Amino acid sequence: MADAESPSESATNVNEPLDLVRLSLNETVFVKLRGDRELKGRLHAYDSHCNLVLGEVEETIYIFDDETDGADEPRTVTKNSEMLFVRGDSVVLISPQQ
Repeated sequence: MADAESPSESATNVNEPLDLVRLSLNETVFVKLRGDRELKGRLHAYDSHCNLVLGEVEETIYIFDDETDGADEPRTVTKNSEMLFVRGDSVVLISPQQ
């Protein structure tokens, strides 16, 4: 038991990848999803499958039209939700928002 940590030290230590997510609870996070979607919202809960519960969510969807005049700029659609459940298999990246 020589490696025992005090409770305050273990609260901020990162030993596993999901510890980074744990440190972002009740903070605003950026989530990149499959299918050209991004979310920004307050992280309320998560589990080991990266299922997320976000509040005060702003969702941005990028739509790439092949019919545009060669423009590389995607069209964006923004949606706001009070609360959102995100299935973990669609999550690509979770990052703390600055």
